[in-house]
Amino acid sequence: MTVTVRNLFDHNREALQLRWACGEAAGERNVAPTAAEPADLVGYLNLIHPNRIHVFGHAELAYMTRLETTARQALLRDLVSGQPPALIVADGLSISSLFDCATSEGLPLIESPMTAASVIEALRVYLSKATAQTCSMHGVFMDVLGMGVLISGESGLGKSELALELISRGHGLVADDVVEFSRIAPHVIEGRCPPLLRDLLEVRGLGLLDIRTIFGETAVRRKMKLKLIVQLIRRSTMDDEYQRLPLEALTQTVLDTAVSKVVVPVAAGRNLAVLTEAAVRSTVLQLRGFDTMGEFIKRQREYMDSQF
Repeated sequence: MTVTVRNLFDHNREALQLRWACGEAAGERNVAPTAAEPADLVGYLNLIHPNRIHVFGHAELAYMTRLETTARQALLRDLVSGQPPALIVADGLSISSLFDCATSEGLPLIESPMTAASVIEALRVYLSKATAQTCSMHGVFMDVLGMGVLISGESGLGKSELALELISRGHGLVADDVVEFSRIAPHVIEGRCPPLLRDLLEVRGLGLLDIRTIFGETAVRRKMKLKLIVQLIRRSTMDDEYQRLPLEALTQTVLDTAVSKVVVPVAAGRNLAVLTEAAVRSTVLQLRGFDTMGEFIKRQREYMDSQF
């Protein structure tokens, strides 16, 4: 997603009390021309990162004041040559030399009465969301025992029925049918529901159910972090394509991040809600360092060694 200086200004104007000092005409400059972490896109004055939005506060003003005129002019030349998207003067300051430089070069210059640290923190959070990698996936996204679980699989396997049973057991619905995922940190994926489908669950034979209205506020969630994928498959597919006891934990890549995955064959008489809860509890143990399969293999080897 392209984020311009004007986008950044408009979305944070009220929270940070931003105002244009000069250069508003250049507001279409791209803040994030390449994929980068927010820390590389905005921060305190640092010419090692020439393409970032530089934020000036009391410390930067004190530093520039200590410089001789020639050194100050050289610093401003280096700053301009790096072609930063914009400059932000925080702490309610007014830096005349910076204003003159920005005006002559057509650089966007924005002012804020907030502290420099507050401005940087708020803009980094904003940019982390605005520039996040995103994708949409088919399935039902649930909060099961406090863990974000995506129930996936072919149509007709009972994903919505499973979700409905989990909701009746006290778990929460995030999204049905289409789930919007975004990577908000290097190894963190967050899932939300598109506004059009919020609080709705489609169950064959019943149609659309408003989960919030039927089960109450505690039955829905606004967002969750994706930690586990439960894929429902047909019994024949399980026999043909998967091991009954896989030696290594299954994962699925979502937005370049490996997510734990379990495969559950669907058959008459199986309690999929109980199996899903068990899968979540097992995943929690794995995250805490418990390796049940590894422990079983170790126990098996010890037994074999004792027999021969």
